[in-house]
Amino acid sequence: MVCISSNRQRGITLIGLVFVLAVLGVIGVLGLKVVPTVVEYYSIQKAVASARTAGSTAPEIRAAFDRQTDVGYIDSISGRDLEISKDGDSIEISFAYPKKIPLFGPASLLIEYEGSTANSIAGKATR
Repeated sequence: MVCISSNRQRGITLIGLVFVLAVLGVIGVLGLKVVPTVVEYYSIQKAVASARTAGSTAPEIRAAFDRQTDVGYIDSISGRDLEISKDGDSIEISFAYPKKIPLFGPASLLIEYEGSTANSIAGKATR
């Protein structure tokens, strides 16, 4: 029979395992609550880009955006929340909204989303 010295044994203790699982659980729950808001933000960006091409006046753009929100399950923002400006020949649409995510008890996470069609055009032009 071979005896193994206790100072040569390696591994994680039960308390260490419980701690690691608790941290991973908190990260997992946080991810499950944050990911839908990020998906909604990208849906809003797509709806804004689509509404920009669908209309030439502010009321037409807002109506087109509202139609997109009905289809895309967008609840955080509506057409009246869009800031529409005209820069020369191009129409720029911007938006900003806060999203409060309840975590547990009195604790919550506040994410402030904002976007603009000017940012997306500048990003595509530099690539």
